[in-house]
Amino acid sequence: MLRQIANDLWVAEQPFTYLGLGVGNRMTVIRLQSGELAVISPIKLSDALKNQIDGLGKVGHIIAPNLFHYLFASDCKAAYPDAIFWAVPGLQAKQPTLPIDKVIEGESGCLFNELDYASFRGFKTLVPSGVANLGEYAFFHRGSSTLVLTDTAFHFDRQFPGPIRLAAWVLGSYDQVGPSWLERLASRDKALLRQSVKKILSWDFRRVIVAHGSMVNTNARQRLIAGYAWFLEKAPSDNLSQ
Repeated sequence: MLRQIANDLWVAEQPFTYLGLGVGNRMTVIRLQSGELAVISPIKLSDALKNQIDGLGKVGHIIAPNLFHYLFASDCKAAYPDAIFWAVPGLQAKQPTLPIDKVIEGESGCLFNELDYASFRGFKTLVPSGVANLGEYAFFHRGSSTLVLTDTAFHFDRQFPGPIRLAAWVLGSYDQVGPSWLERLASRDKALLRQSVKKILSWDFRRVIVAHGSMVNTNARQRLIAGYAWFLEKAPSDNLSQ
């Protein structure tokens, strides 16, 4: 079910299992100044969830934020055929049958004059088949000062059951806002990643929404910097945005 996080900002969660672990999945819904809704990383739409969304306004945009979070985007597009389906570069080639309308352009920019975006260049992850490019874009909702990430950061804390906490600890990401060892080992271009993180830190965000794990509502900026210290090759500090 939808939960309101701030003015014009909602999230909804559903169970999701990856590599045998219940990591959960989170969708973000933003009401734009036009009154239209933008749905980032849609989850499976139940009748109850769709009714809630419809009560907020008209869905005008559906966003697949990386090369992996598209599983329910087609169903969302079918439910809202007039909405524009936005995808990251490379997703159409990976999944030619997706009903994509537009591709997000450039390394950074702004959608709808209120949703900034930036490519997480150089970020990769280890999957069972090997090293995979994530192709993720981060989003910043100016109205709520919220950074929306998908698979470039996790946040598994004490709210999660023991097996998840143990797995996060083994992977070096327990109670941190950042990637695991799977991403650290796969992403070798630290200079490129540092540039991406600096761009994201130029945004004045006070909250971080992640697709997997708990949201971060306090010290969000400092915790993200700390979580990316491995790539930044320096002690965590706020001068990275300079």
